[in-house]
Amino acid sequence: MLTKLSSSENVSVVASREQICSELQGEVVILDIKSGAYYGLNQVGASIWNFIQSPKTIKEIQDAILAEYEVEAEVCKLDISDLLEDLAAKGLIEIKNETSA
Repeated sequence: MLTKLSSSENVSVVASREQICSELQGEVVILDIKSGAYYGLNQVGASIWNFIQSPKTIKEIQDAILAEYEVEAEVCKLDISDLLEDLAAKGLIEIKNETSA
């Protein structure tokens, strides 16, 4: 379905509008309206979730996390890719290829 997003900087990511989320003690809980399933994100995941409430490129997300947290760039890139692929598989985010723009 998805290729590794870590190598796709021309991709735009945005949170799907078909869910409800709430912040609890620095973490985020998401309710998928379609499935009725709840998902939880830790503090770093919550930072990413809050950041992608408007469309952002993978590079913008990586830069924001690198500026906010002490993490190696390659680890950051892979962790963000894994998280975004997981969120996309659950239908919680929309991914758009921006190469044609």
